[in-house]
Amino acid sequence: MQCNLQLQEIIDDNFIKSQAAIASPGWDIAEYESSLLVIRPKSVCLNLEALTCFEVVEHQFHQFGVTFKNAIALQPSNPAYPPRSGTIVLMAAPKSGWLEATFLQPIARFCCYVTSSQRTIMSAYDSQGMLIDQVTTQPNLAGSDSSTPPNTQLQINAPNISRITFYAFDGQLTLDDLSFEC
Repeated sequence: MQCNLQLQEIIDDNFIKSQAAIASPGWDIAEYESSLLVIRPKSVCLNLEALTCFEVVEHQFHQFGVTFKNAIALQPSNPAYPPRSGTIVLMAAPKSGWLEATFLQPIARFCCYVTSSQRTIMSAYDSQGMLIDQVTTQPNLAGSDSSTPPNTQLQINAPNISRITFYAFDGQLTLDDLSFEC
């Protein structure tokens, strides 16, 4: 499912109900008047298509509450790593097989689609560094004899997630259609 949700919805009595945001790296909250009420969206879908190929991804989505370590934007030339949607994915680099997302405020759900040359573990940690939950997927390159298809969905639903890590045992991995919820 691609991120096609509205940013906000006005409901009765002029209250604002927080909805989903499509997070593009070009938007800067500082561009708006400080007197405006800013509501954190309940759901955020990262728009990777707004990144350029080979761009190191760290703070581009900071205004939406997430930063990355060891990530680059890539338009895969190897057909074994097809994007799920669009043309841009996140790849673990320069260190192969490891990528991290850190959240400014705790989240309750994280979802993405993974393609990897090795078994991949997605782990969720709280603000104290304690493991909350883990999910895994087997190697799933396109065109391989894997029973797991490329772009396998990995999802963790748990309160107080402050950090998500991916580890692919020195293999290569790509992520697409990343989203999270408060």
